Amino acid sequence: MSTSSQYIRWFNELTINDIPLVGGKNASLGEMYRQLAGQGVIVPNGFAITAEGYRYMLDQASAWNDLHAFLDEVDESDVGDLARRAQQARDLVYAAPLPDDLQQQILAAFEQLQQQYGDDLTVAVRSSATAEDLPTASFAGQQDTYLNIRGGHALLDACKRCFASLFTDRAIHYRLDQGFDHFKIGLSIGVMKMVRSDLAASGVMFSLDTESGFKDAVFITGAYGLGENVVQGAVDPDEFYVHKPTFAQGYRSVLRRVLGAKKIKMVYSDGRTREPIRNIATSNEERSRFCIEDDDVLTLADYALKIEQHYGRPMDMEWAKDGLDGKLYIVQARPETVASQLVGHVLEQYQLNQAGEVIVKGHATGSKIAAGSARVIDNVAKLATFKPGEVLVADMTTPDWEPVMKTAAAIVTNRGGRTCHAAIIARELGVPAVIGCDNATALLETGMEVTVSCAEGDMGKVYRGRLGFSVQRTDLAQMQRPKTKIMLNLGNPELAFKHSFLPNDGVGLARMEFIISEYIKAHPMALIHPEKVEDAEALQQLQALTQGYDKPEEYFIQRLAEGVGTIAAAFYPKPVVVRMSDFKTNEYATLLGGRWFERDEANPMIGFRGASRYVHPAYAEGFALECAAMLRVRERMGLKNMILMIPFCRRVEEAQKVLAYMAACGLQRGEDGLEIYVMCEIPNNVIQIDAFAELFDGFSIGSNDLTQLTLGVDRDSEIVANDFDERDPGVKQMIRMAVEGCRRNGKHSGLCGQAPSDYPEMAEYLVEIGIDSMSLNPDTVLQTTRRILDLEQRLGR
Repeated sequence: MSTSSQYIRWFNELTINDIPLVGGKNASLGEMYRQLAGQGVIVPNGFAITAEGYRYMLDQASAWNDLHAFLDEVDESDVGDLARRAQQARDLVYAAPLPDDLQQQILAAFEQLQQQYGDDLTVAVRSSATAEDLPTASFAGQQDTYLNIRGGHALLDACKRCFASLFTDRAIHYRLDQGFDHFKIGLSIGVMKMVRSDLAASGVMFSLDTESGFKDAVFITGAYGLGENVVQGAVDPDEFYVHKPTFAQGYRSVLRRVLGAKKIKMVYSDGRTREPIRNIATSNEERSRFCIEDDDVLTLADYALKIEQHYGRPMDMEWAKDGLDGKLYIVQARPETVASQLVGHVLEQYQLNQAGEVIVKGHATGSKIAAGSARVIDNVAKLATFKPGEVLVADMTTPDWEPVMKTAAAIVTNRGGRTCHAAIIARELGVPAVIGCDNATALLETGMEVTVSCAEGDMGKVYRGRLGFSVQRTDLAQMQRPKTKIMLNLGNPELAFKHSFLPNDGVGLARMEFIISEYIKAHPMALIHPEKVEDAEALQQLQALTQGYDKPEEYFIQRLAEGVGTIAAAFYPKPVVVRMSDFKTNEYATLLGGRWFERDEANPMIGFRGASRYVHPAYAEGFALECAAMLRVRERMGLKNMILMIPFCRRVEEAQKVLAYMAACGLQRGEDGLEIYVMCEIPNNVIQIDAFAELFDGFSIGSNDLTQLTLGVDRDSEIVANDFDERDPGVKQMIRMAVEGCRRNGKHSGLCGQAPSDYPEMAEYLVEIGIDSMSLNPDTVLQTTRRILDLEQRLGR
């Protein structure tokens, strides 16, 4: 369709260069409609009413002088004055009549759109300012959108409301804050076919991770119904991640999923009110499952990659699934304006220095920590009571709250996901925000001293009282890399993207136990054999955990694959060494249903653990699930940088049996590049290192257990724990023998214990004996790296 008139431009006539004419939103829609349809990216058709149409309407109404009188002297620090002047400006614009010729052009274009989609067409009427969606300023949510608009009369009224929304309180304040002239900005309106996501789902996605700035992931959020709830933060959405490099190689797998509460959905009105849309509660069944299937997630990831590639920068996109035709549509795309704008190489690390009582938890936005006095705002009228430096606590925020949010030390909300308004603005402002706490306004009180921490992973926490914290800033551009490989010890997938920015050579120890205990929570054998669990409450909890999965075993496999896959993706293509499970019997027994499958042992530390479990009838089926999860990470996710590692392998014969069982489970060493390491943590591993070297590709010295077994010290015993010391000459000699044995056999040597993190002299000793790598706790990487660089320089390496 291209029968345009003076103030109308169809999407197929627009390009991204038309921002001065139709604003950022409409220019982007036109660009994608023209350029990406051939690549399979679907954009609903529509037309733009140009910014000239807006100016023409105000010219005809002789409204400019009055607008200047309202806005030229506005005091942005006076909330009451700003609100009064903004209301006067909106009333003036809304009262200005649409000139007859402009009305006729709008109605004629609407009729053309009806010819394409049918007489029952409903449209979305969306504002598009000429200074909107720029690479450095998003103007997100500053003007209004109207959904489910039916008929010409309703369309004209919605257009007038859109024009007036250029002067909302939030838009005026944002322009003043960003240094934009109110009168040099025009408002275009986009009129596009409504996607019937009220019958399906919709949401927001980014072509990077919004919290860490990690650029190799597509981050997708979604909920049932129309997308305004996700955008506004009125709902806690589902979250999905897709790894871009392996996706581009042809692997089609969702990297990670997080189920959101999705308590409400926005649908078309039933006609009993004048409002065209309304919110209704979702059912328990809807809340318990994801709003879209994996195939939809992968289609959206494909859209995101094509859109990012076309624009040449990270993008922020809105999507909608039509419940009638089943298709996925892109309804907006704009440059991502926060994480992608970070420049320089300064690494900023916040660290809590005190423990405290956690009052509420939610989604962490950013990675900072702030403390202050809480101010609970449960009504917009109370915004004037907010004082700079306080912690803003609210059910949710809207763009009208931005003048106050700008002065907050931190933000806490009941509702919303990590792509909602509060999260977006918090990231722009650089303040920590804990979003979607559910009950923050009930548990936090005005005047309460709190500490808001977003430095502990995806889970943000609000602590009681002002806790001490520190900030470390490091200029990574000035830091060289040592010849000794510096790797990380990591167990928490939530921290993987963030820690990937540390100077590193990969992950030397990814602990499977953390993922099982925190994300799976159930004993694998209890999932395979629930009939052996003789506890009704435990059975009920197992059923709740595995609801929505085809079988309980699939729950274990998927959750473990997602956790390990997230770590492997964060450091791709660097090596990530994943240690297979190494719980002791007493630790396994604490997992849900575990006590029905574990025996009491006098000394679990040297009991039924590690390799001895894997082929034993008491656990072999559970180990098969671990193998299935690792096979999924390699084959479905394409993360071939993952190296597997066998812990606590006592004898060569035991190693042979474990490797044969792994091969039977699809993990054949050497096949498709699969490497398998073994922990070197038992004196027999050192004594027989030549024999073990015939079976494995590398050795990771576990200094904790090697010290225990060399010195005969149980580090869990308070009586003899003081004798545990990795610096003992005997322990150091065992480490030296292990490193020399690896070198003699042409195998990788590494160390993944606490020693180099705790003792600088141990790190220096490892460099001196020529170890290939050492794996450190993330908080010690920078100082240990500097120390090793100095030592290598002294040694002339």
